[in-house]
Amino acid sequence: MSLSLYVPGRSWLHRLAPGVKLTALLLAGVGVFLVRDLRLLLGLLTASLALYALSSLGARLAWHSLRPALGLLLFFFAVQGVTAGWEAAAVTALRFGVMILLGALLTLTTRVSDVLAALERGLRPLARFGVDPDKVSLACSLTLRFIPVTLQVVADVREAQRARGQERHLIALAVPVIVRTLKMADDVADALEARGGGR
Repeated sequence: MSLSLYVPGRSWLHRLAPGVKLTALLLAGVGVFLVRDLRLLLGLLTASLALYALSSLGARLAWHSLRPALGLLLFFFAVQGVTAGWEAAAVTALRFGVMILLGALLTLTTRVSDVLAALERGLRPLARFGVDPDKVSLACSLTLRFIPVTLQVVADVREAQRARGQERHLIALAVPVIVRTLKMADDVADALEARGGGR
């Protein structure tokens, strides 16, 4: 599965500087997780979907971006609904839904190489405080690489559960996905350490 989700285009969002988009995504992430009002979060979700239309990507790509995470979102919604109440569960699900859409929008309108280059430039002033821009960029590139890999894991697990007649069981889907994803993360960390990446 390809790492790049970039969709070529000439929209205003495609032309916007990668650094500006990264900063906007960071600020949006902070803002979304400070919002507790359900109606405001619904408005933010609507605005996120509108950005897909304004950048000539359309509803199909918005749905394609959100669909792989729906199983996990429903799982967390159900767990939090039982433990913390259904309104709190809806708030959490909407927060993650908005951030998934906005994060996907960044990758759909920006080449991965441009994102990483902008991130490295932005982190250079922090080198004097001990931040290594190269290592952070490597970590982010691995994170981006994990997006399509994780989607493939979800698809594989869903297919296996469908063959067993368990496609409607959220726990049967979520638990293997989480276990396999954590195992992959552990393997990558071990590989980096063996190559001196953890020093």
